[in-house]
Amino acid sequence: MLGEFTQLLGCSEPSLKRQFEAWGQKTFRAKQVLQWVHQRGHSDLNAMTDLAKPLRERLATHFPLTDPVVISDHVAADFTRKWLFEVGGGNGVETVFIPERRRGTLCVSPQVGCAVACSFCSTGAQGFNRNLTSGEIIAQVWLARSLLLGDTKPSPIRLAQATLPDSGQAFDADEELETSAEADGSHTRPISNVVFMGMGEPLQNYEATLEALTTLLSDHAYGLSRRRVTVSTSGVVPMIDRLARDCPVALAVSLHAANDDLRDRLVPLNRKYPIAELMKSCQDYLQHAPRDFITFEYTMIKGVNDQLDQAKELASLLSSISSKVNLIPFNPFPSSGLQRSDATQIRRFSEVLLQQGIRVTIRKTRGDDIDAACGQLAGEVVNLTKRRKQA
Repeated sequence: MLGEFTQLLGCSEPSLKRQFEAWGQKTFRAKQVLQWVHQRGHSDLNAMTDLAKPLRERLATHFPLTDPVVISDHVAADFTRKWLFEVGGGNGVETVFIPERRRGTLCVSPQVGCAVACSFCSTGAQGFNRNLTSGEIIAQVWLARSLLLGDTKPSPIRLAQATLPDSGQAFDADEELETSAEADGSHTRPISNVVFMGMGEPLQNYEATLEALTTLLSDHAYGLSRRRVTVSTSGVVPMIDRLARDCPVALAVSLHAANDDLRDRLVPLNRKYPIAELMKSCQDYLQHAPRDFITFEYTMIKGVNDQLDQAKELASLLSSISSKVNLIPFNPFPSSGLQRSDATQIRRFSEVLLQQGIRVTIRKTRGDDIDAACGQLAGEVVNLTKRRKQA
């Protein structure tokens, strides 16, 4: 499974500094460890030659190293790559890498399953087991980067640069890749963007998500800018407000409906945090956000939320907030009973939004042939929620 190595992976720079200070060590040692682990990709403490041997032994005692275990590794026809990582107890979480010309985006999971239970999401249908630790979240980034850099096959990011259009996804759609490239065009940092859009609701696992964000943004670890890290939420209003104060990265909100009646059905969390409260929270978040807009994700479900009058209602709702709408064609799964909107209807829906002055993109479906597309991640989940209901 991911193993106790994740304990070290989960330590942000402030956490490591506190640990070294407690040991009577200089706090700059934290920077050295972060660079060895995250930038050089080492899981062997003995390789950290600028640390004294007694310190390495002490680290090994407190942070035993066990490399993460990959249960499965699939590459789609469009070079999207999906891993299933073991997290113990019969559970596995899925992580997806999406290569494109200008960026490589890694979609990470913050939970084993999801308790929000949106009706159009395969993850929600699997139920919920537990939160991941910050180390288990960062382990997905660490291992994906290691596997991508160590791959002897043609690099997916290189092939994507040569052959693939951009997906139309809302995160970083207008930015160039901010990573250095070798002479042959391959990237030395294949992961340029990280999005918390995998299995689970990141803001219902707030502390671990925050610790992981701190490591992703650290110059001594992954050095990503706040604009290149996106947290996607179904609308946990109090935690959106906390994130604005603690670590305002790019924010994406899974909206999917413009009125409470429909959103209550699609996103049950809306019954606790209705749309008016959510919009107020998003408006406040903009004062701290690294971008001048909030992304609103809207899954297009045939005959449910794809009518043109619903597009007008959505445009009216978002008229007072700086936003970008990301229309996502529904990705079917067997138990959903739902269908994807027709491509023509999606285009008409987007045109209504554009006419009302709303920025809009249509997400290109990626990795659906390996069930890696948006809403299809299911992993392996021992559903404790159902067990509690049965009890």
